[in-house]
Amino acid sequence: MLGIIGAGSWGTALALQAAVNQQPVTLWEYDSQIAAALTNDRQNRRYLPDIPFPDNLLVSSDLEDCVASCSEILVVVPSSAFRSVLQQLKPLLKPEQGLAWASKGLDPDNGELLHQVAQQIFGDDFPLAVLSGPSFALEVAQYRPTAISLASNNEGLASRIVNDLHSDTFRIYTSGDMAGVCLGGAYKNVLAIAAGIADGLSLGHNTRAALITRGLTEMQRLGLTMGGQAETFMGLAGLGDLVLTCTGDLSRNRRLGMALAKGKTLEAIQSDIGQVTEGVETARVIHKLASTYQADLPIAEEVYKVLFEGRSPKEAVSGLLSREPRQEF
Repeated sequence: MLGIIGAGSWGTALALQAAVNQQPVTLWEYDSQIAAALTNDRQNRRYLPDIPFPDNLLVSSDLEDCVASCSEILVVVPSSAFRSVLQQLKPLLKPEQGLAWASKGLDPDNGELLHQVAQQIFGDDFPLAVLSGPSFALEVAQYRPTAISLASNNEGLASRIVNDLHSDTFRIYTSGDMAGVCLGGAYKNVLAIAAGIADGLSLGHNTRAALITRGLTEMQRLGLTMGGQAETFMGLAGLGDLVLTCTGDLSRNRRLGMALAKGKTLEAIQSDIGQVTEGVETARVIHKLASTYQADLPIAEEVYKVLFEGRSPKEAVSGLLSREPRQEF
C-alpha cells in the first residue's frame, strides 16, 4: 500500500492516480475533521470537487497507523512544512519503506534543497526519491496525459514508486539528479510570478518567451552551483515545468503575478487564491542564495523586490530592460 502524506490538491491527485492504477492508497490528512469529511464525501470537495475516490483509496488522520500499514511513503506537503513532517516521520519510517516526496520548494530557514533536508534527518544512505515536473493537480486527477521526472538515490525505491504511479496517462522518467529536480521544481514558481506580471501588464508573447528563456538560464546557473546536472534543467523537471507554470491558467504563481500587475496587494491575492503559492517564499530564499553563491539572477531578484521591497511591477520590468547588453552565452 502507498501512503501519501498531505491531502491538498496535489496529494489527492497523486492518490487518485495510484488508486486507479490498482494500487491501494492511504491518504493522510492531519486534521481529523477534514479527514472524516473526505471519508464521508468520497471526494475532496475543497480542492478537487466532483472527482470521486475509488474504493481502494482510504483516508486517515493517524500518522503512525498510516506509516505502519504502507510499503512506500510519498510526502506531499508545502515546503514550509517539509522539515517538520519529516521529523515526525523519523521514528516511524523504516529504510525498506524509503521516503519519496512531491513537494516543490526550498527550506525556508536556510535555503537548502529538500533532498538535503531529508538527508540531514534520515542520513545519506536512506532511500530517497523526489517527484517533479509539469503537472497541474486537476489535470492529473482528471487522468489527462502527464509526464514527470523521478530522481532517486535508490533504484529499488524508484522502481516501486514508478510501479505505484506509472500508467498510460501518467508517465514517469527516472533520474539520479535529486539536486537538479529539487531546484527546478522550486525556481520555476518564482519565474511563473514574473511571467504572470508580464501578462498582467499585457506585454505580449515576445516578453513571455524571453522571460521563460532567460529564466531557464537563471535556473540552470544556480542549479549547477548547487549540484544539479545541466541536462536536468532541459528536461521535464526544468524546462517542462517552467513552461507549464509560466503559461497555464491553473498556475497559482502565474495568477499571483497577474494580480500584482493589476495593483492588488500580496495579502489580498493569497487570500483570494486560498492555497499556498510556493513562489513567494521561494523568492525570499533565492534572494539569499544569490548573495551566498554570488549568482546573477536578475529576474528572480526583480520578483523579490516586487514582493518584499515595494517595487512596482512596471519598475521591475524597467529594471530588467535597462540592464547593459551582454553575450547570451
